[in-house]
Amino acid sequence: MNRRDFLLASSALPVVAAAQDPAPFPMGYNTYCLRALRWTDAQHLDFAAAHKLDALFLQDSLDPLAQDPAHWKEVRARAAQLNLHLESGGAGILPKSPDQTDASIAALSKNIIRAQALGSPLVRCVIASDRASLPKGVPPEAHLETILKILKAVRPQVLDAQVKIAIEVHKDFSAWEHRQLIETAGPDFVGSYLDTGNPVFMMEDPLTTVEELGKYALTLHLRDSVVYETKRGIAVQWVPLGEGVIDFPQILARARQLCPQVHVYIKPITGRPPAILPIYETGFWKDYPRTRAADLARFLKLAREGRPYEGHVVIEDLQNQPVPPHFAEAVKFQQREHMERSIAYAKKTLGLGRRWRTA
Repeated sequence: MNRRDFLLASSALPVVAAAQDPAPFPMGYNTYCLRALRWTDAQHLDFAAAHKLDALFLQDSLDPLAQDPAHWKEVRARAAQLNLHLESGGAGILPKSPDQTDASIAALSKNIIRAQALGSPLVRCVIASDRASLPKGVPPEAHLETILKILKAVRPQVLDAQVKIAIEVHKDFSAWEHRQLIETAGPDFVGSYLDTGNPVFMMEDPLTTVEELGKYALTLHLRDSVVYETKRGIAVQWVPLGEGVIDFPQILARARQLCPQVHVYIKPITGRPPAILPIYETGFWKDYPRTRAADLARFLKLAREGRPYEGHVVIEDLQNQPVPPHFAEAVKFQQREHMERSIAYAKKTLGLGRRWRTA
């Protein structure tokens, strides 16, 4: 039995207490997890309401009208009608080359306008998809200077719109680097989009991430992972909530102390094969020159407690190849089923959400 399972098995009274908490974290889901269904924004809103959730995070909307200002007003009105808190934003903001900096600023500026129109209190953005995607030729920390320049360029607009920039914890930088970026830019208009799935790709226990960034968190997204040792290094794979090694009771306890104001979103991105972090290969560390020993040690402890995922899963991400047509329906079914399993775990085991208790 691993540590997370032991805590869940031996803490029945705290879990019951959480379920009776008069002010549990409000809960929603992240729409990216159901991308195979290609739903409109209205369909996502209806799904959230049908599951008696409190919120919805519109991420990478696939709605044909997603960039239409008239549509933004309709989505905001529909969310208000359903009594759903709404959050949203855009994608990556790190330019691939210096001459694309103005374009990155313009894209972020448009997302600020869209978020304000939707009624979102924050504007989600990502620095880069992962460490390997960072433009080559300069040290990783130099890219943070570029991001700082972009953030400062939109600061007046952000303050005027009365929103905040929420930088997603991704596979690009460690939590302490995100914290320094936020503190340098200014917490008055920049904060953190905490995600518990991406830190394992940066060889970081998600609890470390919450402890580093919790006081700057604007939103919290829960994703579970299996993390385990292999001959080449450490394997990581995302799985439905409650089926991995991430210690969600402890994470939520720390979040309660550090960011009690956030909405918590369920974000199971599954169907991807295990990724191997070849930590025993010398060349691997050239891309991670500033990894902290204490953080790595905590991550390795998590890996020693882990094991491969034993559940059934349809692998949909085939090295960036299109999903085969005969897989498509299975992927749609899996994404929805994993989401509903994860929502049930969040309600019954983690005590998240408010509306479902009285509806």
